[in-house]
Amino acid sequence: METVVIVIHLMVVLALVLVVLLQRSEGGALGIGGGGGGLMSSRGTANILTRATGILALAFFATSLALSLIAKNQENPGAILDAVPAAISDAPADSGTEGGSGGVLDSLKNLEQEPTGPQVPAAQ
Repeated sequence: METVVIVIHLMVVLALVLVVLLQRSEGGALGIGGGGGGLMSSRGTANILTRATGILALAFFATSLALSLIAKNQENPGAILDAVPAAISDAPADSGTEGGSGGVLDSLKNLEQEPTGPQVPAAQ
């Protein structure tokens, strides 16, 4: 379902960009666009493009809301802190300290205690 809404959303976005770019420039921003003649110079066409822009904007908001509701109602949305790398989760938890619950912060604290500089190889 999510994939279908994403595809519809992308098609609406592309159509919205196209319709906005087809409209005649009224402000003359930096002297580009909005010349005297052209493909889209009549008022009737401008009204059609204005209505199409409004309809596509409404469809854009509807698909955006649908995507956010679909994402909200998924079974188990994951958090960044739930995906702990193996190096951190394999480190021994310091249960002797106050509040040492073996969480992510305690694992990071244990990793900081290990030497981080270059190591001299052990003699054989």
